[in-house]
Parts: sequence; C-alpha cells; structure tokens
Amino acid sequence: MRKNGKLVLSPYKKNEITAYLVVVLFFGIMASLKATGVLSRSLSGQLIPIAAYMIMAVSLNLVVGISGELSLGHAGFMSVGAFTGIITSLYLAQAGAPTVVRFVVATLAGGVAAGIVGFVIAIPVLRLRGDYLAIVTLAFGEIIRNILNVVYVGLDRNGLHFATTSDIALLEGGSMILKGPMGAITNEEISTLLEGFILVVVALFLAQNMLNSRTGRAIMAIRDNRIAAESIGLSVTKYKMIAFVVSAVLAGFAGVLFGLNFSSLAPVKFGFNQSILILVFIVLGGIGNIWGGVISAGVLTILPEALRQFSDYRMLVYAVVLIIVMLVTNNKSVGTFMSGLKGKLTSRKKEGGDDSEKN
Repeated sequence: MRKNGKLVLSPYKKNEITAYLVVVLFFGIMASLKATGVLSRSLSGQLIPIAAYMIMAVSLNLVVGISGELSLGHAGFMSVGAFTGIITSLYLAQAGAPTVVRFVVATLAGGVAAGIVGFVIAIPVLRLRGDYLAIVTLAFGEIIRNILNVVYVGLDRNGLHFATTSDIALLEGGSMILKGPMGAITNEEISTLLEGFILVVVALFLAQNMLNSRTGRAIMAIRDNRIAAESIGLSVTKYKMIAFVVSAVLAGFAGVLFGLNFSSLAPVKFGFNQSILILVFIVLGGIGNIWGGVISAGVLTILPEALRQFSDYRMLVYAVVLIIVMLVTNNKSVGTFMSGLKGKLTSRKKEGGDDSEKN
C-alpha cells in the first residue's frame, strides 16, 4: 500500500518477507558450509531433519498459534506421511521411476494420507476445547503410533501386500517394507537439502497466503472471540477443520522429507516426545509467529549437536538455554525496551527522510 506517495509494506507482508529471507539465508549458509567441508558430519546429517522440523513448526503454528487450539499429537501426522512416503517411494523404485519423480509423488501421497487422517480425527476432536482437546489429540497421536506398530507391508512383483502379522507370503525376490515395531528397515535415502529447502518455502507460501486470505482472517476471528464470530455467521467447525487439515497435510510433507532421509525408521521415533519437541519450537519462536518458529526449529535442532563437546552436560546446558530464552521473551521489561528501541529507530528514519526531502 502507499502512504504519502511512498510504498509502505503492511505488517503481514513484512513478516512474510522476513520468513522467506530467514529461510534463504539459513539454507544458503548451510549449503556453503557443507560444500566447503566446514560442517562436521553430524551437523551435516542434521540439515534435512532441520528442514522437516521447520515445516512442522509452520504446520503446528496453524493449529496452536493461528487457530488457538492446543494439539499434542502432531507427530502422529508426521509418522503417517513418513511411512506412506517410504511405501510409495519403494513401490515406484520397483517400477523404475526416477528419484525426483519418486520423491515428488511420495510427498504428495504422504500429504494426502496425513490430510485424510487429520480430517477423520478432526471430526470428533474439534468438538472439544482447551485441555480436553489437548488430551484427545495426544491420545490419537499414540493410537496412530501403536497402529503402525502392527502394520506389516511387503512388496513383490504382484504389488504391495498388507497385514497385521509378519506372516506375509511374498514371491521370490520380494521384500518387506514395513516390519511392525521395527518399521522401515530397507528404505532408500533420497531426500536432499535442496528438496528440503523447496518444501520449507512451499510450507511458508501456503501458510502465509492462508493467513492473509479471508479464511485466515475468519480463523483468527474465531480464535479471538468465538461468540462474536458465530454471531456474524462464521462456521466455527468449518474454519477450524480447514486449519487442522492443512496443518496435517504440511506435517505429512515434513514426514516424507524426514522419512526418506534414513535407511531405517521405526514408529517409536514419532512418540509423545517428538510432539512436545515441535511444540517447544513454536513456544520459543513465539506462538503465532511463523518465522520465529522456523528460526527456533533450526537453532534448537543444531544446539544439542553444537554442545556435544560438553559431553554429559550438554543437555543441562540445552535446558538452561531454553529457560533463559523463555524468561527473556516473556519479560515485560525486555519487551518494553525492544519496543522503545524500535520506536527510536523508526523516528530517526523518518527524520532522515524529512531532511532529504527538504534538501
């Protein structure tokens, strides 16, 4: 928009541009460090999981920050996407599909599968509020993980075979893809840093455009005042369903990227602790702050590896850092100081602009 003949960006547009710049800068620096051999092997191996966690932070922020509902089972959607993507990728590999095609189709399949599961779960869940909703989403996350523990999938020249026991009759040359609690043990690592970067940008694009749309404004209106939103004809169930399903689809994308980065992957990886880790990302990054969650996901994933030199004390240092960040970000004095500093910088810019116009 224009103000006094000058082009002025809205706060939403500024946040959107900031998010893209943060992602481009981060991945550009990491790719350069990896290419020059500066990054250690352990940190290099964390780059694709970091991209997956960034997508998860964007995904969960749609539910917790934008919709205002607490979900504690988001890792369940990630697991659905991961194992759907692995099955799709290995099936296409048997058909001789190129690696890029396998990844793209697997990503779409994982997102659709997670979205369907999210829709089914949202039907009963969105009738609840507050602590009840958090407990039920936690339960669904654990249910999904335990279902995966009893799923066995085999692949031979006749196609895929599904069962709830390990007794799957496969033709000669066939192989098992999923082995119940052992998960995927014959996976192919086809995720790349470039694909992770693209998926993060796609997630940001979908989330930012949704927030700036009529649907996003309706979701935030329901979050701020449910009764007022209902009084003007907004369907609470409809808009919360949209936020929940879109969030599940993005979690499915993250799951595919994460799952296709490992040669073996077990359902236990997507337990309660994984859901809490993702929640920590958005709490420290600022609930409802998309780019803050992205930064937090990157920093908090790298931090334990960067502190590995402290051996047994690294997790203690990690916890202390988390506590300090939470105290600082929630301190009113710090907030007042930053607001005052921002106001001074803004006033100086205006004074500089006025002086240049006079000259």
